[in-house]
Amino acid sequence: MALAMAGIGRAARAAARALALASAEQKDRALDLMAVAVRAQKARILAASAEDLTEARNAGLSAAVIDRLALDDKRVEGIAVAIEAVRALKDPVGVVTESWTRPNGMTIERVRVPLGVIGIIYESRPNVTADAGALCLKSGNAAILRGGSDSTRSSRAIHAAIQQGLREAGLPEAAIQLVPTRDRAAVGMMLTGLDGNIDVIVPRGGKSLVARVQAEARVPVFAHLEGVVHIYIDKAASLDMARTIVLNAKMRRTGVCGAVETLLVDRAVAATHLKPLVEMLLDAGCEVRGDKDTQAIDSRVKQASEEDWSTEYLDAIISVKVVDGVDAAIAHIEHYGSHHTDAIITADTATAEKFLREVDSAIVLHNASTQFADGGEFGFGAEIGIATGRLHARGPVGAEQLTTFKYRILGSGQTRP
Repeated sequence: MALAMAGIGRAARAAARALALASAEQKDRALDLMAVAVRAQKARILAASAEDLTEARNAGLSAAVIDRLALDDKRVEGIAVAIEAVRALKDPVGVVTESWTRPNGMTIERVRVPLGVIGIIYESRPNVTADAGALCLKSGNAAILRGGSDSTRSSRAIHAAIQQGLREAGLPEAAIQLVPTRDRAAVGMMLTGLDGNIDVIVPRGGKSLVARVQAEARVPVFAHLEGVVHIYIDKAASLDMARTIVLNAKMRRTGVCGAVETLLVDRAVAATHLKPLVEMLLDAGCEVRGDKDTQAIDSRVKQASEEDWSTEYLDAIISVKVVDGVDAAIAHIEHYGSHHTDAIITADTATAEKFLREVDSAIVLHNASTQFADGGEFGFGAEIGIATGRLHARGPVGAEQLTTFKYRILGSGQTRP
């Protein structure tokens, strides 16, 4: 396996050089052809997905994992649409982000360039195969993809369609490679950088995967930590708006990283807002784990443990707590949160501004569902993940975030005295 992985790294480096010089038109043609191939090979992709789902059910995987694995006609079409959305983006490569002229007449330009070779390690979601491949291609980067073992067949089927698009557009198939083994040793090899051929690692998965990547990686990492996502219901919140947003944020799709996991309610409106919100969630089939105030509202509420406040459930479970105002909510989020996505519902502009300013998360929202924590919803076409670190990229990682820059200096014979 070591020889095979080394070969993947070398091929990716060579492909990265070709992609960095490819025209926007050639990359866009490849993306167009990828979307066509995904639609044309839908039956094959769905058959592969059915095999993955059968294996997952036999293995007793959770309903949340099954949902992330599942593909149907609508989701396959969504994969093709996401590729087309990435194609429609402006090419970030070669964009001059800043330019200035020095007193000696030299002009200095800061220009966007690809990162090089990006290794993406992800779990469950087969659509990441297409999203990551498309975004890397758009930004002129080669990609080495290592999907989860539970989505092996569907990822391979999607990857076959992607490679068809590359082939037909005259770009190297090694531009987007899928690691062909379930062996976890392949992940370790990627984390070492494959002899210097991987420039950045992007992990997209659960806490254990991200922890391993951060502990073992010998190359830079765009960390995608778990989404311990909060919604704070302020004393100036509309109950109708709170009901609508909280139900969507929790139950639209419970297995996505933007699903709310903890609901905080201002004590000032607990008498009017807490019971309707808790009953709404319970009636929708969501398990509620609450503090003493919340347990007193409904006998169906289970007692929340200390661990619950820092848990990403990715399931129809939510923890609920009554807090003493916005400062207590911010303190709770700082202590238990993961700096991913957090929201406030309030009609008070000053309180909203305070929350948005002081909550140190990659995404903060006012009067909107946390399920908007998604690169597609940001207009990025798709995303490789949501980076919760502070260096280079933060929030949804799209095509622009997969570039770095270099400086071009244009002179006319200047020398330094």
